[in-house]
Amino acid sequence: MSETLTTRDLDADAVARRLAEDRDGFLEEAAGDGVAAAQAMWGQVLLDRGDAEAGFDWFVKAAAQDHPMALNMVGRCYDLGWGTTVDKVRAAECFRVAATRDLVWAMYNYATSLALGEGVAEDRAEALQWLERAAASGDGLAAAKAANFIGSFAEDGWAGPRDMTRAARYYARAAAGGDFRGCFNHARILAAAGDVTGALPWLKQAAALGHARFVAQVEAYLDASSDAAFRTRGLAAAREGARC
Repeated sequence: MSETLTTRDLDADAVARRLAEDRDGFLEEAAGDGVAAAQAMWGQVLLDRGDAEAGFDWFVKAAAQDHPMALNMVGRCYDLGWGTTVDKVRAAECFRVAATRDLVWAMYNYATSLALGEGVAEDRAEALQWLERAAASGDGLAAAKAANFIGSFAEDGWAGPRDMTRAARYYARAAAGGDFRGCFNHARILAAAGDVTGALPWLKQAAALGHARFVAQVEAYLDASSDAAFRTRGLAAAREGARC
């Protein structure tokens, strides 16, 4: 009797074809065949569908095969209680191990744990090191979010002297990378320097990319501004962005 073929035996062209034909069906089949990448992706599909417990189980299976993103997602589940009980210590450890595997999202998440002292002893200096490493990677949105956090460190003096020049530089990088908080912070710094016109497109972008709660916070911030032009024009820009 010949050996039964599984999705593990498919070449790249066959995988691409199956994904195009029925992505979710193929991912479920490949996850069942023990393919770690498919297990991680199938876990995300299930999480997005609202089945957090099943998603968590698949992340755990993939993480057991040393899949960095799956390990990071196990950490996210423990961090936020998705499909399991909240356990900040386990979350931080998952983030740490995935960060050492050079996963940029995990670097950002572990840095956040360190900065806030959640599940691990607070260590803002080490947090900043991980954020700088993540931001230097140039790896899309994760790098942009790390850059925004570095800007906050510099603005608030969390791990050294307050440095508004450095803060402005990193906020601009975060905004260019598509982080909605970076867009807002960049706009805020521009307006403070007197460039209200330059701030408006970034406020619009921040509202377009951000969630409803964030948009409400932006509008409250603008509504309280003592700069009449920034308040009026900024609110209009943010509300336009929120409609996009």
